[in-house]
Amino acid sequence: MHIRVLPLALAALPFVTSMAAAQGLPVGATVANASFTAYTQLDADIDGGGEAKFSGAFALGSVTRRFSQAVTAGVSLRYDYEKWDWSGANDLGGEPWNRLHRPGLGATFVYATPDGLAFTVLPAVEWAYESGASTGDALNWGAAFAVSKRFSPDLLLGVGAGVYREIDDDVVVPVLLVDWRISDRLRVGNPAQTGPAGGAGLELVWTPGDRWEFAAGGVWRSYRFRLDRDGPVPDGIGEKSSLPLLARATWRPTPSTRLDFYAGAAVAGEITLYDRDNNEIVSRDMDPAALFGVTFGARF
Repeated sequence: MHIRVLPLALAALPFVTSMAAAQGLPVGATVANASFTAYTQLDADIDGGGEAKFSGAFALGSVTRRFSQAVTAGVSLRYDYEKWDWSGANDLGGEPWNRLHRPGLGATFVYATPDGLAFTVLPAVEWAYESGASTGDALNWGAAFAVSKRFSPDLLLGVGAGVYREIDDDVVVPVLLVDWRISDRLRVGNPAQTGPAGGAGLELVWTPGDRWEFAAGGVWRSYRFRLDRDGPVPDGIGEKSSLPLLARATWRPTPSTRLDFYAGAAVAGEITLYDRDNNEIVSRDMDPAALFGVTFGARF
């Protein structure tokens, strides 16, 4: 059993967003969100030789409705795509994978009490695979649970955990929930799920006005995927992990739309290959690499 942060759950509908939806929407109201993110990580040296880089994009849509004073529920759809490029000789079989896909479906259920407690459940299912892999062997599924307390209009704290089955591996995800408004312009919270690093983690946010927002933070991120049945490791499993540290500048042209610009670096990177029976074949560290991204989001 491993402990790591998964895009499967924490990028679908993040906990703090769910809490805010439960406590902020009028009864009977429905809100829809849509976003598109594009990102790229530049060349990173691989321990033992060679380099790797990748670019990707993902689309995310969600609908949330407050059914009563206590109950809010929603659903989300997401599709991720990454294209990897390899150069130089390495210990990973040359090009261990190329094009990765991660379509997923999530749901949110929140029960909020009058005294500020909120109980959240986030079931999710995802398929993570390389082009040419068997999607029937690429299923990730599970659920995350959290409890939070709003101590004041300026402070929400909570804890959570998720249990998932991620391609022949049992995964535990610890979660810390923070929404702390230090002042009218400064707060600490969990990043939005729309950025290149996904949800969870922590970031410090400065909001100088209605149109602009600036932030910096990071999150540990790891994901597994089924490999091409005709690739260097037929029907094997790939795993990539890193710590993206990102600065964000957000511009809101209207109250319901936003553009997020990201720049930073992915550090503590690691690539691991497993055979079809989940036995580790090789694992190599990656040097820090520059990471950039942009997101357009809209609320309806």
